[in-house]
Amino acid sequence: MSASAPSQVLPRPFLKWAGGKTRLIGQYQPYFPEKFTTYYEPFLGGGAVFFYLAQQHPSLQPILTDINPELINAYCCVRDKVEELIELLLEHQSEHSKDNKEYYYWVRSRSYKKDTEKAARLIYLNKTCYNGLYRENSKGEFNVPIGRYKNPNICQADLLRSVSSLLARAQIKVRKFDEILDFATSSEDFVYFDPPYYPISATSNFTAYSRDNFKESEQLKLRDVFAEVAERGVKVMLSNSNCDFIEKIYSDNQAFSINSLPQIIEISASRGINSNSCKRGKVKELLIRSF
Repeated sequence: MSASAPSQVLPRPFLKWAGGKTRLIGQYQPYFPEKFTTYYEPFLGGGAVFFYLAQQHPSLQPILTDINPELINAYCCVRDKVEELIELLLEHQSEHSKDNKEYYYWVRSRSYKKDTEKAARLIYLNKTCYNGLYRENSKGEFNVPIGRYKNPNICQADLLRSVSSLLARAQIKVRKFDEILDFATSSEDFVYFDPPYYPISATSNFTAYSRDNFKESEQLKLRDVFAEVAERGVKVMLSNSNCDFIEKIYSDNQAFSINSLPQIIEISASRGINSNSCKRGKVKELLIRSF
């Protein structure tokens, strides 16, 4: 495929991701810092906050990371090999239209070697799986069933080209969230944490997008990382569920000095992923910031 003229489509998330923040940007906007140079997002997911901030701050230096290597590979391929990726997605789109169920489970069962093939597989499955949910079993295998879509938009070529252009200035790496301690050091840095949320009930205990669970101990470790980075003067913001445990650990005088307790803000969100459609709807979440 020959190179195309720059697209007029505004860059936005190209993947649907559990806990995506696209619909919350309007509520978050008043709480973002006005000035910063380097932006870190250690739980990248769908990247909605990054896409918003990168367009508001054209000189922004983004450093985007996640523990999920399949996700990071997809972002790198969109950035570096977008035309090759589009060709592969067009093939998936064509084959899916012939026999969607058989083709979906065939692709889901396959293991690809090339980076672009892996990225195309992830995007294809994300566009066609049940509710756009990323989930792995204990072996690290994607195990979500096919969704009920009549005509899924598998290859959004103009969007991918637009995203590719925006990602050109981004560093994209596989990293654990606590590695932020090696990089964010000054008031010119802004870190946004969007971890797997702490479950507010037994039935909402979905805390992992990979084989590695994000348990209570990880929530406490994240709180300590938040406190240490904030102590350096770094601007830090974090999203999580509205529950006593999260509110308590971010109000802990032993973790934060009395003069540096973070601000805790209640946000009204929509629950988009639940096996029971009747339980999807408005919920309260917390937005926590150090500045």
